[in-house]
Amino acid sequence: MTGLTSSQTIGPFPHEGWRWAFDATQAMRPSGAALTVEGTIYDGAGQPIDDAVLEAWAPDSAARERDQPMPAFRRVASGARGEFRFDLTAPVVRGNGEPALYVTVFARGLVTHQFTAVVLEDDAGLAHSAILQQVPEARRATLIARKKALDRYEWNVWMQGGQETVFFDYT
Repeated sequence: MTGLTSSQTIGPFPHEGWRWAFDATQAMRPSGAALTVEGTIYDGAGQPIDDAVLEAWAPDSAARERDQPMPAFRRVASGARGEFRFDLTAPVVRGNGEPALYVTVFARGLVTHQFTAVVLEDDAGLAHSAILQQVPEARRATLIARKKALDRYEWNVWMQGGQETVFFDYT
């Protein structure tokens, strides 16, 4: 027999069970997103995951959201086609290569949630990014959100396979 752990698969119905949590994070956020990071989450077979939950902390949004109960925190559920979207309130004037988002992924079949990060491809400091330097060069692209339009980026999450997103272990 094993002891209790802080991890458990999220099961087949997280969207309903956590509806209060999604609604709460939407209500806390000030209106007027300045930047959007959106994408799709895929399983190892390349199929969209329609019942994942992604949580993110957006460091650049924290200062503008000081009056919120959980500044810079986002929680989103993936949609029917695995789609998700994070709206950030602070204008991102970057140049230090630091992540725009630190993301935690919860999905069916995961006993332990996974940690990753997102950097923006037009960040002037990308070549000197401390977080990217920790990752083999061939895998760094999995952490980089590609610019699709003004203030709109695409970043996809692959849970397994040849395109698997880099996930970090934190102790």
